[in-house]
Amino acid sequence: MQIILNGEPREVDAVTLASLLQEEGFSGRVATAVNEVFVPAGLRAEQALKDGDRVEVLAPMQGG
Repeated sequence: MQIILNGEPREVDAVTLASLLQEEGFSGRVATAVNEVFVPAGLRAEQALKDGDRVEVLAPMQGG
C-alpha cells in the first residue's frame, strides 16, 4: 500500500499503525498522527491504515 510517511511517499506492507512503526524501525517513545489526527500509543494496534493515508511520527529531541 502507498502512504505518506513524514512527508515522503512510501510503499509499505503494514496494515496498522503499530505494524508500520515496527516495519519502519521506529522504537522508543514517539508521537503519532494519521491524517492529522493524534493517535495515542494504546490505540496504534487498532488504527487501520489505508492507501493514501498521511502518517506523521515524531520523536522527542534533547537540546537547549
